[in-house]
Order: sequence, then structure tokens, then C-alpha cells
Amino acid sequence: MGIVLAIIVLSQFPFYYYVWNWPQSWVDLCGKGRDPTKMMAYAGHFLKIIQFISLFSVSSFHWPPPFYFWPLFAFGQFLNFRVYQLLGEAGTYYGVRFGKTIPWVTEFPFGVISDPQYIGSIMSLIACLPWVPFQYILLWVLGYVFMIRVESKEDPSTRAKPLN
Repeated sequence: MGIVLAIIVLSQFPFYYYVWNWPQSWVDLCGKGRDPTKMMAYAGHFLKIIQFISLFSVSSFHWPPPFYFWPLFAFGQFLNFRVYQLLGEAGTYYGVRFGKTIPWVTEFPFGVISDPQYIGSIMSLIACLPWVPFQYILLWVLGYVFMIRVESKEDPSTRAKPLN
């Protein structure tokens, strides 16, 4: 179960890497008339559900959670929500890679926290350490760090249009 679970935990990152580096291939795979951003969102949500179900199977829950759980988890989820609120689906799911015009956002948390969506996800994962085995949290965090690195090799402001 361990190696299978590790593969499942890491499954979203090869997908994101593929779409980031070969967006036209993803567009072609989606087919005519299908929005590649929406299709990426569907695939991403599906992979996330599989990840959560898999991690739930090896988790041990106890109450109450440690004192740091609520603020760390809540702030991490706030960052995720805020990024999605500001960028929308197209901005969150690589719309700029598919030729969509995504406005350059400078509102909080952008400009204050580098890679706020990934940082928010990492914070939420770390908050769950009392329940989820360390090695799976570590793998998931390393996947996010990998994608931060992949996506940082290109300045996204060169592809986004500034807000007026």
C-alpha cells in the first residue's frame, strides 16, 4: 500500500508539469470545443479527490487537534480561496499557457507571499501532520516545492496583461 499511496500522492505533479511544459499537447488532447482550462480543473479536482481518499485511508484522527492546527489550516485555506477568488479558474489552471489573457494581480496575497496558492496548500498539509503519516505529507510538500520551482523559471508577468 505504501508505494501505491506515494504514487497517488504525487500523481498531480507530473500532470501539472506536463501541462505547464506542453500546453499545446494538452489543448490537442482536450479536443476542439473544449476549454483546456476547464478540463485541467476537472482533472486537477479528480486527482485531488483521489489523493484525499488515499490519505484518509492511512490517517488516524483524534480530538482535539493540536493548538496550531486551526490557525495554520485556516490561513492556508484562506490563501487558496483568495488566489482562486482573484485569478478565477482560468488564472488558477494555467489559462495563460493556453493563450488566455489573465490580468496581472497585485492584491493580497500577491506581492506579499510568493506562490500563495502553493504556500497555502503546504500550510494546510503541515497542519494535518498529527493525523497523516509524515512521509506522505513530505511527498506532497515536495511536489508543491517542485512545481514552485518549475513555474518560477518563467516570468508570468510577461504573459499577463496589467489591470487598468
